[in-house]
Amino acid sequence: MRVGFYTECYRPIVNGVVASIDALRAGLCAHGVEVTTIAPHFPRFVDDAGDVVRIPSLPLPTQTAYRLCVPYLNADDRRRVRGIDLVHAHSPFVTGWMGASYARRRNIPLVFTYHTRLDAYAHYAPFDRATTERAMVELTRRYANAADAVVVPTSAMESRLRELGVHAPIAVVPSAIDVDRFAAGRRSALVRARLGAAGDAPLALVVSRLGLEKNVELAIDALARIGELRLAIVGEGPHRPVLEERARRLGVVDRLRFIGGLPRERLPDVYASADAFIFPSTTDTQGLVLAEALAAGLPVIAAESEASREVLTDAGRVVPPNADAIAAALRDALATGHDQSAVHLALSRFTVEVQTRRILEIYREVLAARAA
Repeated sequence: MRVGFYTECYRPIVNGVVASIDALRAGLCAHGVEVTTIAPHFPRFVDDAGDVVRIPSLPLPTQTAYRLCVPYLNADDRRRVRGIDLVHAHSPFVTGWMGASYARRRNIPLVFTYHTRLDAYAHYAPFDRATTERAMVELTRRYANAADAVVVPTSAMESRLRELGVHAPIAVVPSAIDVDRFAAGRRSALVRARLGAAGDAPLALVVSRLGLEKNVELAIDALARIGELRLAIVGEGPHRPVLEERARRLGVVDRLRFIGGLPRERLPDVYASADAFIFPSTTDTQGLVLAEALAAGLPVIAAESEASREVLTDAGRVVPPNADAIAAALRDALATGHDQSAVHLALSRFTVEVQTRRILEIYREVLAARAA
């Protein structure tokens, strides 16, 4: 089987969507599926694999690493995508519609993974926010209804798509991580020092893109309420200056370390060297970092959302999205320590093999339906 992944979001961007795409790709390849990824070209970035087709792109007129794709494939690239049996789109934007058009012309199935609540990112567009939110909802509804099957990572997102008017078949398949790798992270005094914690000082961790929609302010506000706590924030994004200013205003700069972006291979030891994990976002469709923190056995404190409650079940503390509640849960988590049951939960739900087998079932179902 040959599958075409069409995505607007891919390397060199580093985020949960890219990690999810790469994990699924690796799982499918291990099962003998040939995957070709169609993604934007980024200046000065060279792929280390030959199975990625890059299409022309332009910079967007906003503060973002994403690109505006130009829907064009040269003759050589058209040959490289010829023979695809199924299109799996990971974006409803230009690449997604390229994939949908290819699927329609070839009469092959279109599968769409709903990774991101696009309306939650409307503040990045240089237009009226309410108008942009409505446009993103309409785009999501139209694209999802054009698909043979839609994949969502949580039941909460299935409910949301139904509320938006999506009537296409929807399958709930959690996005996967390399659970064994994150469970094997090692606690390190050197890593803790780099994260800003000396000796046995309690250390909380946030791993997130630094955007307004991620609500990282909550973690900084909670830090201000626990005098002995240290906080490390791993990730980059346009909201970082605002967060740094907030830390200065609250007087917690000496207990907060902005680490910046890190290669994924370094993250297991980072998780293992922390004492608690804070997930302040209420807009994620799943939160891949939640699965990573569970695999590391970290006590998790998450701001209340249906998706976070579904991911964590009984393995974490889901609290109202305010600093007092986050701080109270943090104190309790730090007193309780690591949670081995969280590792078992991650092994049962978030492995690449579990995800891959379910996605292959969906592929077979839509291929059989199309053949019939």
